[in-house]
Amino acid sequence: MEKDKAYLMGLNDFSVGQVFKHYPSKTITESDNNLFCLLTRNHHPIHSDIEFAHKSQHQRILVVGTYVLSLVVGMSVPHISGAAIANLEYDKIVHNAPVFIDDTISAESTIIDIKVSKSKLDRGVIYVETIASNQKGEKVLTFRRRVLLPIKT
Repeated sequence: MEKDKAYLMGLNDFSVGQVFKHYPSKTITESDNNLFCLLTRNHHPIHSDIEFAHKSQHQRILVVGTYVLSLVVGMSVPHISGAAIANLEYDKIVHNAPVFIDDTISAESTIIDIKVSKSKLDRGVIYVETIASNQKGEKVLTFRRRVLLPIKT
């Protein structure tokens, strides 16, 4: 699929079982993590204090989990929700493994279900699962969401 057409996808462009590999991947920098901590007022030292982190389980600074979630949702927008009327629900969010500074995150999404609205026949909902992995191929995040999309004519 051409990248510029991805944002134009409506409900009828999806099928159950369809898989989207999101591109490009993103290497998380210390600045990314620090800025997200500042913006969200998350000042836990595990995310910013190397001495504190050395005494923790992983002995390294951990990237904020909600940043990883936000990043991966953003990576999926061109394929999944670029034409969305609304993101309706996020569920089954699982942080499968820690994410560290300099990890490169990639993601893919699978369409699980599609339902046309019963009250408004010009739209419907896709149910999608997204899985994110690091550069080693380790699964670091899994979540599902429901996205309300128009039916394109």
